[in-house]
This record gives sequence, C-alpha cells and structure tokens, in this order.
Amino acid sequence: MVERQKVNSELIQDVKEIYDWLNSQIENNIPEKCDACGQCCDFITYDHRLYVTIIEIIYLAAKLNVDNLKQMKTGLCPYNEEGKCTVHEHRFSGCRIFNCKANSDIQNELSETALKKFKALCEKYQIPYRYMDLAYALNELSED
Repeated sequence: MVERQKVNSELIQDVKEIYDWLNSQIENNIPEKCDACGQCCDFITYDHRLYVTIIEIIYLAAKLNVDNLKQMKTGLCPYNEEGKCTVHEHRFSGCRIFNCKANSDIQNELSETALKKFKALCEKYQIPYRYMDLAYALNELSED
C-alpha cells in the first residue's frame, strides 16, 4: 500500500511538472492572453471538442478526490460554473493551450509535445495510454 501511494504521488508530481512546463511555454510563446470568457468550455456551441489523456484524468481525480469527478451530461464542461472554471489550477493541457487569439501552429506544437510527455508517463508507470474525448472520459470514470 505504501509503495502504491509513493507511485501515485510521484505520478501526480510528474503531471504537475508537465503542466508547469506548459504554463511557462504558453507564457513565453503566446503573448496574447485569453480573456477567460469560458465560451470554449461550451463545446457544442463553440464547435469543438476537448481530448484528454488518461494520465490527466488520474491527475484531476487525485486533486479533486475521485468521488468528486463530475459526469459531462451536456456539451458544457461540468467544471464551468457561471462562466468560470472551478478546476482552473488543475485544468487539462488542452484547456491550458487553447487560446482563440493565438497562433494555431504554436498551439499544435505545444499539444504534440505535451502528448509525447504524457505518453512517456504512461509508459513509465505502466498505464495504458488513452487519448479520449472529455465527455467520454468523465462519463466512463465518474459516478453520479
């Protein structure tokens, strides 16, 4: 049990390091700041989808307590309440990277590099790599 807790805490720290790296890359490469309007969290209206890795879901579950994962019953992210992200500190890489005002090439490069890093973590911790739509991930892994 102690060994499993150690692996879990190491995994969570490794994901946090990727998020910290992403934050610094975004700060240095995407000068135009998102106005955090929350419109992109309404996936159907904004006409896009958010994909996440299994490692990111594990991270969010650890930060929120797995029992607090919410299902996504509509096209709106369940963590967007009154237009604000309630998990902003723990948000997914796609949420961090996407900026409607930024250069899409830079965003694509950041996404590809982040995915490689998440895939390497899956290999390190022997977790099957999965990259899936947020709604599917939340609905499969949370109970309401």
